[in-house]
Amino acid sequence: MRTVSGAELRSVLHHRMLVERLRQTFRAGVEAPPAHRHRVETYGASDAALLLAPSWQVNQAIGLRIDTVFPDNAGSDLPRTQGVYLLVDGKTGVPQVLMDSSATLGRRSGAASSALAASYLARPDADRMLVVGTGPLALELVEAHTAVRPLRHVLVWGRDPQKARKLAARFHRPKFRIEATADLEGAVRGADIVVCATASHSPLIRGDWLQPGQHLDLLGGVTPEMREVDDECIRRARVFVDCRDRTRAEAGDIAQPLASGVLTADDIAGDLFELGRGERAGRRFYDQITLFKSVGTALADLCAARLATEMVLHNDSIR
Repeated sequence: MRTVSGAELRSVLHHRMLVERLRQTFRAGVEAPPAHRHRVETYGASDAALLLAPSWQVNQAIGLRIDTVFPDNAGSDLPRTQGVYLLVDGKTGVPQVLMDSSATLGRRSGAASSALAASYLARPDADRMLVVGTGPLALELVEAHTAVRPLRHVLVWGRDPQKARKLAARFHRPKFRIEATADLEGAVRGADIVVCATASHSPLIRGDWLQPGQHLDLLGGVTPEMREVDDECIRRARVFVDCRDRTRAEAGDIAQPLASGVLTADDIAGDLFELGRGERAGRRFYDQITLFKSVGTALADLCAARLATEMVLHNDSIR
């Protein structure tokens, strides 16, 4: 069985190629039963969690993502979430590849899903993007969107301005202008695409800041208690999700408006499966505000793992 490191994954898993492979995979579909979550007692202040997310394509491939979440790791400079991804041959059951999941595969597939959604929902001429959040996913989001869209200007906002400046400084002489900002409201008002990837429990983006034609992309807020946007954003936008069942149950930006009546299940205009198959239209007109909420899907991880495996094995064969 081949082992693939995070560095090797980054070298072969290019965003443009992954976005297009994801488009094909959402059209075809993948079997992805609910993930399993187990509480693990520790000697620390907070219990840990073990997450198991399986998925498969019949007679092709089986994938299993195994992640651990140790909240107290923040105090020892270790990642809260760590994991591996196991890819198995779907015809024989033979394990093929073991790779780093959370640090590379998960972030890269999440960012590619975001860029894929924007291809259906953002205006074709959108060239100004705001990234809200400075965590590990933020860098992947900038790289994914700029790989598939001719962005001219990218702003980064974070609660810690120094982290925002450090993130912007990681891009040396890019084809687009990138800089940090401390003015969240002004940055939202001036952006064509607003991408949020935070752990916020209270709304950061206000609906009265939104401008006609904008696209909001929400990747944080992956528990029912978390929010990145307020109810007015939900009221003003045409809402899309990556997976209908999971977002309605797990994402606070969807679950809370559903519970209060601000949003109904029928108000969710479509998911990535329907968009990919042409069953639902994306952006209908130029001035429409669109919103995409993602909680992540095992489909994206399986797609990314298969593509990475193809590229790694191809490189092995020509060495």
